[in-house]
Amino acid sequence: MTEKANIICRCEEIEIDEIREWISRGYDTFDELKRELRVGMGPCQGRGCRDIILRELSKATGKPIAELLPGVIRPPVKPIKARLLAENDQEAE
Repeated sequence: MTEKANIICRCEEIEIDEIREWISRGYDTFDELKRELRVGMGPCQGRGCRDIILRELSKATGKPIAELLPGVIRPPVKPIKARLLAENDQEAE
């Protein structure tokens, strides 16, 4: 029987044990974990894992989640066809 992985960041396939290990090494902000593990850098930009990781950081540091920095949040980039931009530009004229 295989053990089930408890994956927190589905985009980067990072398990909770790995996150806890890095927190125990002293990485106690979301951005530090992001730099080391790439959590929050996948297509969802942390929408799936940020809250869970902040909860783990809160437990480890004893700080309320409201006092933790949520990290830099950037809007997801989505490719669009140049034709749509051209059509939009023509409508504006």
